[in-house]
Amino acid sequence: MTGLVKPLSTEQAVVEESCPSMSVEEQEDTEMMPFDAPETRFSCKTFLKYMGPGWLMSLAYLDPGNLESDLQSGAYTGYSLVWVLFTCTMAGLLLQILAARLGVVTGYNLAQTCRMHYSRCTSLTIWIMTEVAIIGADVQEVVGSAIAFNILFGWPLWVGSVITGFDTFTFLLIHYCGKRFLEVFIFTLILLMMTCFFVNFAIMPPPASEIFGGMVPSCPSYAVLQLVGTVGAVIMPHNVYLHSALVQSRGVDRSNELHVRQANKYMALDSAVALILSFLINAALVTSFANGFFVTQCAENADTPLSCLSDATRASKNCQGMACNMCTTAEGQTGFCSEIGLQTAGSSLDALFGSNGVLAQKMFALGVLAAGQSSTMTGTFAGQYVMEGFVQWQVPIWLRTIITRSISLVPAIAVALLTQTSGNLGNVVNEWLNILQSVQLPFALLPILHFNADPSVMGRFVLQKRWRLICWLMALVVILINFYLVFTQFQGSSLGTWLVVGVVGLAYLFFLGVIIQRDLQNLWAFIRGRTGPQ
Repeated sequence: MTGLVKPLSTEQAVVEESCPSMSVEEQEDTEMMPFDAPETRFSCKTFLKYMGPGWLMSLAYLDPGNLESDLQSGAYTGYSLVWVLFTCTMAGLLLQILAARLGVVTGYNLAQTCRMHYSRCTSLTIWIMTEVAIIGADVQEVVGSAIAFNILFGWPLWVGSVITGFDTFTFLLIHYCGKRFLEVFIFTLILLMMTCFFVNFAIMPPPASEIFGGMVPSCPSYAVLQLVGTVGAVIMPHNVYLHSALVQSRGVDRSNELHVRQANKYMALDSAVALILSFLINAALVTSFANGFFVTQCAENADTPLSCLSDATRASKNCQGMACNMCTTAEGQTGFCSEIGLQTAGSSLDALFGSNGVLAQKMFALGVLAAGQSSTMTGTFAGQYVMEGFVQWQVPIWLRTIITRSISLVPAIAVALLTQTSGNLGNVVNEWLNILQSVQLPFALLPILHFNADPSVMGRFVLQKRWRLICWLMALVVILINFYLVFTQFQGSSLGTWLVVGVVGLAYLFFLGVIIQRDLQNLWAFIRGRTGPQ
């Protein structure tokens, strides 16, 4: 890994040697990165060469599931959880940097590394869990796009779901124009999302003092469940697998330690810039809905927090109990306590903003459409790399799309049809899908931490001890949050249900232990004082 640089006859020879896990077609699309001069600390020209993988990765932080979590967080809990969004984004950034490091240093993505270093049974189980996470995210993306089509053109949700299911093939044609063209297209979509959501932010700007106050860690009693649910919404497990593969589109001479360090530096910066921008977009949505729909009276509902919606949307609501309570919106309008989600957010913005309502509604829908359409590409690429890495099944990306769509389109259409007669069903489904993502997260989080801490995999680029401690504490928090989420969802269930949940929970913990078996052995040896952590 760090030996002498070999004399090479052509640039392609360097690419072939530095990308051992890539197919010939992928190697041909790989661009060899330049070398900075030894005294150069940062080169804008070199950085622009590395930019791209982070933007495609960041789309998973802006998918419709995230957007719904954002608007609900603001409408139900006000500004109190802005710090949670920031913390989760920074935790996601750390994971993405580790994923990029694995791909840059080893030349293999996370799925391939799992197949090579875990037993067949363990790697296949992780693969199945990752596929489940991809399908769950795909359902959110399809339904989210369908909702946007409904707001923009009035199409029934099932029609929008079918269109989204098939128009992904159109977007995938961009992939064949070259990776650089695809990355520019993705960057354009992100700018579109930023424009749409910042227009709404500007129409009714939240007080700056409230926004900065939300960066101070606090958690009112009504915000606890929303806090832990944000973790599953923000960090997507399949995105870790995706990023470890995307970075290999940048050719790195792995026989040259300085070139590897340079690649790690610029890839980390690429990820940071992309995720900071995604945080600003998510934060704009949180604070806009906090400013427009949060009222403490509705948030303190005994069963679940609610938002305050204008009376203009009351006709489409079925109010019961607390939901019939009157409230006053930020604009001084008479309203009522109600749930809010992607499906009702457009009409709620229309009623709230008055003369600017139509503009706010359309800009919101356009942003959701861009998020849904672009994140379907992220899921498709992630699925391709995951399948090829775990089971070495190399299929064309269009065939992989057909497989994923065939599985996810049926539940997506079912949700779309049922949502038309049950307005809050979409919110419930999205909540459970976010919980699914959170439960599946350790199947990406633990392997990426395990391999980055393994000297036999990373060599002298192994993760430093202080960063290992931070990462393992983060993993522990995620696992504890998962158990809290499950506990709250099944609270009040029968004894039989709890027995089933208990058995599944023990199996879940056992398998997580299998994934990090060597790390647990090193920890036990360290506790007993026999040796330091390996």
